Amino acid sequence: MNGAGNDFVLLDNRTGEIKLKPEQIRVLCDRHRGVGADGVLLVEPAEGRADFRMRYYNADGGEAEMCGNGARCFARFASRVAGPFERLRFETVAGLIYAELRDRIVTVNLSRPSDLRLNQKLEVAGERLLLHSVNTGVPHAIVFVSELDATDVVGLGSAIRYHTAFQPKGTNANFVQELEPGSIAIRTYERGVEAETLACGTGISAAALVYSELTDRNGPVRVRARGGDQLEVSFRRLKPGFEDVELTGPAEFSFEGTINLS
Repeated sequence: MNGAGNDFVLLDNRTGEIKLKPEQIRVLCDRHRGVGADGVLLVEPAEGRADFRMRYYNADGGEAEMCGNGARCFARFASRVAGPFERLRFETVAGLIYAELRDRIVTVNLSRPSDLRLNQKLEVAGERLLLHSVNTGVPHAIVFVSELDATDVVGLGSAIRYHTAFQPKGTNANFVQELEPGSIAIRTYERGVEAETLACGTGISAAALVYSELTDRNGPVRVRARGGDQLEVSFRRLKPGFEDVELTGPAEFSFEGTINLS
């Protein structure tokens, strides 16, 4: 499946029989020797009172807390294999996620953002950058640029991702350009994928929230992802912080099949 071009392998593991090793996840996500994906999502039984539990693994084989685009795909996949559902809720490492499904368009709520920091001046790859950061389930750094297409997303993104200011876990790096009032475009270097992806849901949400703070603008904020899709982030501003953050965008099936991992 893919959510705005952010692609995933989804597996139904409600029986608990699938136990993937990190090297198997890396093979699945390898675009030359496997299926090819930015990450792997497993539908598992809930441990609490939710409908399901979402397990998410990055392409490097490590488990991550949350993925916004992945959550939308997860909801639609769970609806296909165990539904249908119009609404469902599922557990993630970052907290409980609620989803509302309207055909290929899915809205998910995100955990309450934390650690909002604006106007950090850092030396990155020989450049003096003004960064902002916020955690929308996973950590994100935001840099506003005037020419998004000309930005060295991989070079600068990797340097930000591994910068000492964000250690020990590192951060995702997002580059953002305002298109018009209330509308922005974004490119993201994703931690765990270690490359630019066509979209990052938690990054899109982080960029929208930071944009809102810097421009003193309420939501929703429209965000154009690198893959060309437009998503929408709605939220309620607090002083300080945010709540009721929701991400709306497509979740689409690409193909299904089997692969031998032995």
